[in-house]
Amino acid sequence: MLRIVVPKGSLEKATFALFREADLAIERSSEVDYRAMIDDPRVQEVRVLRPQEIPTYVAEGLFDLGITGRDWIEETGADVVSLGELQYSKATARPIRVVLAVGADSDVHTVADLSDGVRVATEYPELARRFLKSHGIDPVILLSYGATEAKIPEIADAVVEITETGRALRAAGLRIIETVLVSYTELIANPTSAADPEKRHAMEQLKTLLVGALSARDRVLVKLNVGAENLSAIIEALPAMKSPTVSALYQESGFAVEAVVPRSAINLLIPSLKDRGATDILELPLSKVVP
Repeated sequence: MLRIVVPKGSLEKATFALFREADLAIERSSEVDYRAMIDDPRVQEVRVLRPQEIPTYVAEGLFDLGITGRDWIEETGADVVSLGELQYSKATARPIRVVLAVGADSDVHTVADLSDGVRVATEYPELARRFLKSHGIDPVILLSYGATEAKIPEIADAVVEITETGRALRAAGLRIIETVLVSYTELIANPTSAADPEKRHAMEQLKTLLVGALSARDRVLVKLNVGAENLSAIIEALPAMKSPTVSALYQESGFAVEAVVPRSAINLLIPSLKDRGATDILELPLSKVVP
């Protein structure tokens, strides 16, 4: 039913891992094969392509569903439907910024200091051109195929480049003067496919599995037993997503308690629960968390 395209390159390994955790394992004959499949009745075919190309192919209807960055959606100007962000790897857990930068010793401190004819090197020619045009500047755009930061000052006056922290740009002797775009990885759909009730339902089901698997990464299930006299103290200590489940123990005066809690808190939580009278404490991994 659905034709899906996923990103090749830096996001490839993390994308495959997420789909596997969502019980939507992507299978292919080799790591260099661009054709793949998912053993699921909702999925007709899978392709593995560069994220730069994905928005255009999805917009044209070659694929129903894809994963790519907001930066490439904006660069291509593709008409796609965003089904939401997927922050599923180190590269996608926080946004990247597309920024305008100049040499650290440049007299330029704001976009307003730039003038017509400014030479801008970038891998995002359309995004850079639109941004500068919106500020009344007619630039000369130089398409860069890498090492963009090295093109100042001999080749370009400024660059439009991606960064997470700005550290690499500072190390290259550049200074950021403006953020052009904040970009997360997104799940996108072809507008016609998204308007089809059957396909949209299948898309939302796949999204539920992906988001559920992603949510489970940061949480664990804690189960424990506790006497009636300590139950309130235990409930108070639990940073649960919702109220914990409490049930009476068979033929005993105590209670069984279980709750989904943040993984980041577990190293402090378990000793605290024991101090408050909990026994038989279990920490269990989760495959999916679906609200």
